[in-house]
Amino acid sequence: MGAADTPERTGWADLLAGGRLPQFALICLGVWLNAADALVTATIMPSVGADLGGYAYFSWATAGFLVGAILAGASSGRLSELFGLRAATALAGLVMVGGCVMSALAPDVGLFLLGRLVQGLGSGWISGFAMVAIALLFPERHLARVFAAATFIWGIATVLGPLFGGIVVEQGHWRDVFWLFAAQSVVFALAALVLLAKAGGAGGGPGVPWAQLGVLALGVSAIAVADLVPGAWSAGMVLLGLLVLALVVRIDPRARVRLLPHRAGDLTTVVGSGYFAMFAMTAASMGFAIYGPPILQQLRGFSPLWAGYAIGAESLAWTVAAMAVAGATGLWDARWIRFGAVLLVASLVVLPLTLADGHLAWVLAGGAMMGAAFGFSWAFMSRRVLAALSDEDRAIGSSAIMAVRQTGAAAGAAISGVAANLAGFSGGLTDASARATSVWVFVAVIPLALAGAWAAFRLTGGAETASLP
Repeated sequence: MGAADTPERTGWADLLAGGRLPQFALICLGVWLNAADALVTATIMPSVGADLGGYAYFSWATAGFLVGAILAGASSGRLSELFGLRAATALAGLVMVGGCVMSALAPDVGLFLLGRLVQGLGSGWISGFAMVAIALLFPERHLARVFAAATFIWGIATVLGPLFGGIVVEQGHWRDVFWLFAAQSVVFALAALVLLAKAGGAGGGPGVPWAQLGVLALGVSAIAVADLVPGAWSAGMVLLGLLVLALVVRIDPRARVRLLPHRAGDLTTVVGSGYFAMFAMTAASMGFAIYGPPILQQLRGFSPLWAGYAIGAESLAWTVAAMAVAGATGLWDARWIRFGAVLLVASLVVLPLTLADGHLAWVLAGGAMMGAAFGFSWAFMSRRVLAALSDEDRAIGSSAIMAVRQTGAAAGAAISGVAANLAGFSGGLTDASARATSVWVFVAVIPLALAGAWAAFRLTGGAETASLP
């Protein structure tokens, strides 16, 4: 540890010094908007259905949001170069405002779903520009702590989101939720204009990679609607979507305007192995959050609220683990990445053995292991990727981290959905279908977790690998 990396120079006090506190607060607000919007909306959807109808289209509320968020996250790096980080971030807040207003005023389910798509765009741009801001405004020595703080905000949103949505619906109307988020987004947009004034103006940029974004939209859409396709065809839709996503990586290096950093698809590089580890590990973790609550309600008699908080063990462990290791440096960041990858695989062994019939303590332990896997590893993986980016690729490479995570979430949700439906979940929630689903949604993604662990080990494979661009 050199003089530049003394504890005083890597602590929270130094992180928030030099005028960085207001910018740090803005990033935290952006993370809150991104996290809480999805969590609160999931809580109020039954009330939306009762008021607007359209239960058959409920999956589109999530699918449309994800498509918008992924496309926005993927394009945010180039847009920050084109318009400047300050103007682009403020505009993202206003897009979020527009989406919230559309949903709040929606007279029918059609306009509500369109509002969710626009909210996805705003949310994706907010999170993407937040990543760019972290990369540009904070020294490398503080990146792990900034990512840990972002994880802490996610954990708070997980705990408070369902409670917030429930209180608003009980005291008023589901539309009030969107008005409240619209107000917060206005504050975010105005604050961005003030706090990012020194972040640089428009740089001109090379433009927007429309071709890759179009292909990305097709791939994500195919994955997002897979659960609407009956039987084994749903697996085919997921496979088709993944192949289309792979095509994006294939055509990007040949495009005039790139969407991804140089060699992002090359698993022998830090950036390539880091992105793949993030994608695969995120995808492998989605089944617990989606199918854990209904399984606990069906087999153990939990109420929806208590089932949700039991699943919250994952987010709580993520937050605690991230804060615990935020100050790790040197060899320890590589060790935490590897430990996290192994822990994820272990959680996918514990959960299918215990979720249906095991002691509740083992279920909570399995969920906590899954969350801690990301808490121990995510900030350090992100820091390694950012450190490996050239100055030319810093904006697009940093924003791509959130896009990769969101794409992994969409893919993982679809793969878990296919496994659950093939196990009988689509035919109705019974004890038999819940037991089968409690096994196969985890077993189906173990290969993904192993692939992610392999990439994580490659990411931390010593000086030779770490020096690759």
